[in-house]
Amino acid sequence: MDFSSSMQTLLKWLRRSLWALLAGALLFVMGYYFYRNYTVSDGSRTGTLVKVARQGIFFKTYEGQLHLTGSMMMSKQSVWDFSIQGSSVYQQLQQWEGRTVRCYYREKIDAFPWQGKTNFLVYKAELIE
Repeated sequence: MDFSSSMQTLLKWLRRSLWALLAGALLFVMGYYFYRNYTVSDGSRTGTLVKVARQGIFFKTYEGQLHLTGSMMMSKQSVWDFSIQGSSVYQQLQQWEGRTVRCYYREKIDAFPWQGKTNFLVYKAELIE
């Protein structure tokens, strides 16, 4: 075996290793994305809308607080923090601040930073008269 054939074998091995590493990294990234976006639960919560704000240092997200119906005093257990998906829902909730609303949400395993500060992502809201 001469030098050129061993060099070709080495290059072929390196090329295959690089493709295998690239395919493994792609599978890992796709799996990680689907894991973080997996919906654990969905539902609705009703209460008085206490706060709606646009917050964040790097990623500006829409955040809100709901004082849950049925609790007399405002405590840590009776306040529900949530993140809002989309500016249209945010603008709607801004108009209803201080009123009773029902928020429909999806709870993610671990939301990405650009989705919000919490794992509860509100996608729809309605005013309760």
